[in-house]
Amino acid sequence: MNTYTIYPAIDVRDGAVVRLVQGDYDRETRYPADPLALAKQYAAAGAAWLHLVDLDAARAGGYTLAPLLARLKAETRLKVQTGGGVRGEADVEALLAAGADRVVIGSLAVREPGRVASWVGRYGADRITLALDSRRDAEGRWRLPVHGWTEPGEKELDVLAAAYAEVGLRHLLCTDIARDGMLSGPNLDLYRYLCGRFPRVEVQASGGARDAADVVAAREAGCRGIVLGKALLEGRLALADALAEARPC
Repeated sequence: MNTYTIYPAIDVRDGAVVRLVQGDYDRETRYPADPLALAKQYAAAGAAWLHLVDLDAARAGGYTLAPLLARLKAETRLKVQTGGGVRGEADVEALLAAGADRVVIGSLAVREPGRVASWVGRYGADRITLALDSRRDAEGRWRLPVHGWTEPGEKELDVLAAAYAEVGLRHLLCTDIARDGMLSGPNLDLYRYLCGRFPRVEVQASGGARDAADVVAAREAGCRGIVLGKALLEGRLALADALAEARPC
């Protein structure tokens, strides 16, 4: 039976837990929780994984959360997929050495696919998560912005995902940017398409999840995981309820 993983998300900017709306750094909500304390709450609720994002690094480069990552690994049993600011192979190696279970690569995976594809083989498909986050253009094509979603991209989601699938990509996180932080529900049509076209890739839904019904719907669309952010932070969804929906029936 296929597993379905719940990834509570902690996005950090200037040391604070924040959520952006549609990736817009000027539309930020800050939450009072300390990142480490929040991660411990998620672990206590039964989470096995954490999705940790360095928003400062996503825009400017230079991962800043290594001390937090080290404490997470020392003080919880959480597995962590983390990224933000990965600009080269040295960053991948540094994150793995710091304790990351998977390194999330976004902009670089779009700009330099040949280079990043080689890392899937070098470090193992289970150590890399590609974040191919997309906006639909006026012609209906899914484009891939870069630099923390602040710069428009010309490359198309399905073309790049196909190239990575051919080299053995296993973990693909895809956010419909228009739904990120909007609590409008995940884009199930997008996930049905990705899961149907790339059946060997484990797709993680991200963006828009509101409640346990959305957790179930993403699983039924074929996703192997879902990233939960704002709904947890604002108390619209209890992590225990989401985890209950992920258990085998």
